[in-house]
Amino acid sequence: MNVVVTVQHAGHVHFFKHAIDELTRRGHDVRVFARDNEASIDLLECCNIEYEVLAGSSDSLLSLATAQATYEARLLRRALEFEPDVMTAIGGVAVSHVASLVGARSVVFYDTEHATLIRRLAFPFADTVCTPDCFRDDIGSKQVRYPAYHELAYLHPDHFDPDETVLEDVGLETDGDVVLVRLGDWSSSHDVGASGIEDPIALVEQLEADGAEVLLSTEGDLPDRLASRGFDLESDRFHDLLAAIDLYVGEGGTTAAECAALGTPAVYVSDLTLGYLDELESRYGLVVNCAGDGGTEKAVEAARSILAEPAMEFQHRRMHLLTEKVNPTDVILEQLTGDPSAPPRGTDTAEAPPRNVG
Repeated sequence: MNVVVTVQHAGHVHFFKHAIDELTRRGHDVRVFARDNEASIDLLECCNIEYEVLAGSSDSLLSLATAQATYEARLLRRALEFEPDVMTAIGGVAVSHVASLVGARSVVFYDTEHATLIRRLAFPFADTVCTPDCFRDDIGSKQVRYPAYHELAYLHPDHFDPDETVLEDVGLETDGDVVLVRLGDWSSSHDVGASGIEDPIALVEQLEADGAEVLLSTEGDLPDRLASRGFDLESDRFHDLLAAIDLYVGEGGTTAAECAALGTPAVYVSDLTLGYLDELESRYGLVVNCAGDGGTEKAVEAARSILAEPAMEFQHRRMHLLTEKVNPTDVILEQLTGDPSAPPRGTDTAEAPPRNVG
C-alpha cells in the first residue's frame, strides 16, 4: 500500500513516527512530505525518517496563505506521481484537498476545537476525521472518536522510557522542586487574539521565592531579566526533561498534555480552552487550567498547591489514565490499513527489520 504522511510541526513528527516505522516494517511504501519548519526538520533528521520539503515556513497570515498554496500544488504533483492509497496528517488541509483529486483516501487527525479556520478548510473534504473522545464538537458521520490523546502516540510506555540523567545535563544539582516555565509566541493562525502569562517575570520570581528552581523555555526571545533561567538541551531530550521535573507552568497546551502523559503535573495558562486539557483536569487531576484575568496569580496558587502534594500521587493518577486510554499509534495503523497489528498479505516481515526512528 502507498501511504503519504505530511508534517508541518515537530509535534506531527512525534505523532506519526512510530506509525511510520511500523508501516515501513510491514512493507508499505511511505512517503513523508514536510514544511520547512526548523524544529520539525531537525526532528525528522534525528528520527532517521526520509522526507521531502515542499514549502517554506511563514511568519504572517499572508505568508502562510502563500506557503500553503505552494505546498498544496507541490503535494498534488508528488501524489500524482506516487499514486497513494491513503494520505494522512494532523489538521490535513492539504491532504484532504489533494487526496480528493488523486483518488486517495484521506485520514485526518485533530484535537484542537478552537482552530476553526483549519477545520473549515479541511474537514469538509476529508474522508475520516479522527479525534480524541474528549473532543467537544460533533463533526458528523465521518468522525472517529478514540480514547487517547495525541501525546500518547509517542509518550505511551510502549514507546518512551525517560533518561533520568537529564537534569544533570541542564546543569541542575538540587534536591528541591524543579519547575519548567514555558512561554509561547502566539504566532499560529489559531492563536490570534489569545493570551496567557501576563507577567512572566513576576511568575518566575514568585516561584523562586517559594523555593523552586526554575527553568525557562520560550518559543521567542527570553526577557533580559530571565535570561539566566534559560538552558541548553538537545531537542530530542525535551521529553526526558518533562518526565524529570516536578511541575510545568506554561502557555503550551501540547506541553501540558505531554507532562500529564508522563505523570508530571501541569498548570496551563491560556484563555484558549481545549477538551483534552479539560478532561486531564476533571477526570485525572493532572492539569490545572488557568484562564482569564489574573492568570499569573492563579498559576502561582495552583503551583503551590501541586508542589505541596506527594510526587507519587501524580504517578498514581497517570496509571489511572493509562488503564483507560489506548496507544494512538494503534489507532493510526488501524485507520490507515484497516488492521492495527497484521502485516499486509504476502509480506515477510522477518525480512523487513524495524528502522530506528527515535
